[in-house]
Amino acid sequence: MEVILLQDIEKLGTRGQLVKVADGFGRNYLLPKKMAVAATTQNRKWVEQQRVKFLKLEAEEKADSEDLAKLMEGVSVTITRKAGEHGTLFGSVTAMDVAGKLAEQGYNIDRRKIQISAPLKVLGEYDVSVKLHREVTATVKVKVEGEIEAGTAPPAAPPASPS
Repeated sequence: MEVILLQDIEKLGTRGQLVKVADGFGRNYLLPKKMAVAATTQNRKWVEQQRVKFLKLEAEEKADSEDLAKLMEGVSVTITRKAGEHGTLFGSVTAMDVAGKLAEQGYNIDRRKIQISAPLKVLGEYDVSVKLHREVTATVKVKVEGEIEAGTAPPAAPPASPS
């Protein structure tokens, strides 16, 4: 089945592009969600007329993403989690956690745009990329800290050795 995409879909194509997809994927997913239209002659003519509009919209989205990337250059978030003695977390820090902390700072980023290469399961500082546009990526510092449980004192300093 041939369809014309109405929006960018990762690993499939860009807005206005004619792509060939499986019948079920087109009928059951792309068409009902208004992500694509069937590639009829009438729709092809309509897309040609809309191509200039698509290009303008694409340029605006890219410019907005670049501006947001510049604003996010120095952004860092701190996430506190329970951890074991050796700095290993009970669980992991996910893209949803990072998105929540960014939202607290005023950056409403969809969690699916946050790309964590491997699960964050150890205390420390990480660079996490945020894909704002298919050509624009920003980097955010994520600091994972251990949570001190109530009622327990932090470990005491080792006794000084006599010299």
